[in-house]
This record gives sequence, structure tokens and C-alpha cells, in this order.
Amino acid sequence: MTEMIANLAFGFGIALSGQNLLFCFLGALLGTLVGVLPGLGPVATIAMLLPITFTLPPIAALIMLAGLYYGAQYGGSTTAILVNIPGESSSVVTCIDGHQMARKGRAGAALTIAALGSFFAGCVGTLVIAAFSGPLVKVAETFRSPDYFALMVFGLVAAVVLAQGSVVRAIAMVALGLFLGLVGTDGGTGQTRYTFDIAALSDGIGFVPVAMGLFGIAEIVRNLEKHAGRGDRQPLTSFWPTREETRSAIPAVLRGTGLGAILGVLPGGGALVAAFASYVLEKKIAKDPSRFGQGAVEGVAGPESANNAGAQTSFIPLLALGIPPNAVMALMLGAMTIHGIVPGPKVMVERPDLFWGMIASMFIGNLMLVIINLPLVRIWVLLLSIPYRWLYAIILVFCCIGVYSVNSSATDIVIMAVFGVIGYLLPKIGCEAAPLILGFILAPMLEDNFRRSLVLSRGDWIIFLERPISAGLLATSVLLVLVMVLPSIRKTREVAFQDD
Repeated sequence: MTEMIANLAFGFGIALSGQNLLFCFLGALLGTLVGVLPGLGPVATIAMLLPITFTLPPIAALIMLAGLYYGAQYGGSTTAILVNIPGESSSVVTCIDGHQMARKGRAGAALTIAALGSFFAGCVGTLVIAAFSGPLVKVAETFRSPDYFALMVFGLVAAVVLAQGSVVRAIAMVALGLFLGLVGTDGGTGQTRYTFDIAALSDGIGFVPVAMGLFGIAEIVRNLEKHAGRGDRQPLTSFWPTREETRSAIPAVLRGTGLGAILGVLPGGGALVAAFASYVLEKKIAKDPSRFGQGAVEGVAGPESANNAGAQTSFIPLLALGIPPNAVMALMLGAMTIHGIVPGPKVMVERPDLFWGMIASMFIGNLMLVIINLPLVRIWVLLLSIPYRWLYAIILVFCCIGVYSVNSSATDIVIMAVFGVIGYLLPKIGCEAAPLILGFILAPMLEDNFRRSLVLSRGDWIIFLERPISAGLLATSVLLVLVMVLPSIRKTREVAFQDD
């Protein structure tokens, strides 16, 4: 406990510097805006903001991107409650009872419960990250090249297991990502590979145009296909819940926080899964389940707390193990590599300023979000009147400028456009972009640690089985693959990912 307090004090010293405080506020503000505006989301926005982070110090850049992610969970509840439009995917559940509360004149109470529940859950999730850091640092010190290789293999297999749809398609996406990540100059021989004699690819395919294409451009096109209604604006009355609403909300907040903190740590978990799980739990244990869908306060308090706790604790596998549990964390992983930070257990040892500075900034960011959200509700509602065609045209221009500014290369814009088409088509053939981007990010590190391990063992592959950590991770990976091919498990998995 004493060590954790000392580390948090060290982190607050970094997070409270003028520059980091400014970018924490910008991330929280942008995250709220991203959550409020339907069609945008943290994945697409982080992808589009990556070029801007090139000019920032690594700590400031990651603090801003992290604030954008958990800020989007806050902002998504605003439009879900007021106009029945989920600004963020994890806020879909909040629409069910939140908007019904608004229709009964309790919009202010719903917004306050969502904001305060999210603040509590965010702080608890951040404490969980801090509490886990001590044991993980000890594990980090024992990792060697074979262990890192086995860990990355495990991460790729986990991505296949937890991807939606066909296992074969998920494996294909990972394989495609690995192939794309190896395009360019071979670090061992100095020879170009898979470039098809295109000089612009000799340095490899850039992460920024790939990410912005798969998530940013593709999301724009998909949303232009939709014709979402705006809903009716509801007048805001009192912002404070009644005593009865408070009594019902507090247990739901506690349950949602605990559930979200656990699900956020698991690969494939995070805000969306936590929100749905919390709503199901609240409905199951309610004395009168028929209240749900009619404006039950627990249907707002539980999911909103769960999605914020899940958003916070999803940083644990990223920071501690270098394994992103969802698409947003995969982009955060890419941002770390862009800044020369090797993701994984050693981040806590080699860059304690980054690790503890980010954790401390999460406390500050959650407090900022409470202050930002309630006073600006009316402004966020006005933003919903912006025509989609204007909004997405501005985003498209921003994407092109951002990609070009990285290397001043028109080729990168073409690459972004190509991956935009790919990202648009993938869902139509039942594939996901997240396994692809994970394979793309991990490919160079996977190859590097594989080669380094074989150099250490003089070409003897038994090195991967001699070390307990690498042997355990590889055995777990094989077990997961075997489990996936079992008919009963495969059927259960397909049912679990079916849309309601």
C-alpha cells in the first residue's frame, strides 16, 4: 500500500504539469464530443488524431488519447438519454431506460446519475490498475525474448477466439495483418520483401494510414449509409435525483463497477461487453423486472458505471502485457510503438514516468469529465443539429491532411483510401478489422523476438519450451485453438456473438 501511494504521488507530480494537464483536458473534452456525436467513436477518432501526437511528448500524447477513450464513455450517455441516439456503442444500453426517464421529465436526474456513477467507476478502475502494477512489475523482470514471443502468439490467438463470426475468417485477418506488418526492408538481411518493386513501400506500410483507413474512412462511409433519426429533444428540469432514485442507483453503481472492472481486464472485454452484462444482471436480480424499459434508474446507473470501469481496466493488459483487449487499445498500442515505446511488462520498469503519469491522469481526467459534462449538456444537444454531410466532409479532409503531414507522402493517402475500402467491405463479408490491426502491429515485434530467441539458442527451437513462462503461454495458446475446434464450444461462441 505504501509503495502504491508513493508511486501515485510520483504519477501526480507528472500528470499535474502544465502541459500534461492541458492535454488531459483536451482528451476529456474531445472524448465527450466524440461520445456525443453519433457516428463518430473513439476508434475512428484516435486513428485520425495519431498524426497530431507525433509532435507531442509520448506522455502527453498517450494521456490525451486515453482521455479521449474514457471521455467517450461519458459523452455517449448524454445523447442516449436526451434524444435516444447512442453517441458511443457502449451507450446503446443506456438508451433503453435513460431515454424513458427523459420522456418522464427525469433527464437531469438520469444525466447526473450517469455522470457521478461513471466518475466513481472510473476512479475505482484506475485504483485497480494501480493495485495490479506491483505484482506485474515482478513478473516483468523475468521476461526474456522467448517469453515475449510466446506472449504475442497468445495475444494473436486470443484475438481469434474473441473475434465475432467465423474462426477461419478471424485467423485470415490475423494472417493478413502479419503479412502487411512484414512488408518493407528485412531488418536481418537488409533486403526488401513483399514490396512488389514499389519504392514507397521499402520502409514498410505506415500504421497511421492503415488505422485511419480501416477505422476512420470506413466508419464515415458506413455512417453515410445510415439514416438515423434525430429524436425529440426533451426539456431539462432538475439535475438532481430523488432520494428513492439515489437509493436504487447506489447498489447498481457498485455492482456495475465491480463487473466492469473484471470484464475490462479480460481480452475481448471492455466497455461494450461490461455495459450489456451489467444491464442483464440488474434485470435478473430486480424484484420487478417489468420496470426495465420503462425508465428504471438501475438500467442507467449499472451500465454507465460498468462501461467506464471497463474502459479504465482495459488499460491493464495493454500497459502490463502489451496485449490490447479491444480495437481502441490496439490503436493505443500503435501510438506507443510510434513513439518508440516497446509495449509489454517492461514499460512499468523502464518508463515509470509514463506508466504512473497515465494512471494519475485518469483520476484527474475523470474529475474533469464530471465538471465538463453537466454544464455543457445543452451545447452538446445543439451539436446534434449539424448535418451529417457537413460533419463527415470535414472529417475526411482532416484525415487526408493528417496522413499527408506524417511523411509528406501522397502514397500514404492512397494507402489510406485502399484500407478505407477494405475496412468498409470487411463487415460485409463477416470479418473484423481488429484482428488485422493487431497482427499488423505485432508482426515486427513478433519477428524480432523470434529471431533473437533463435540467436540466443543457436537455432534450437527448444528454447521456447525450456522457459516456464513461454512454455505456459504457448501451451495455453494451443489449448485455446483446440477448444475452438470443439463443436459444442464453437456453437456456444457463435450464439454469444449473435446480435440481439
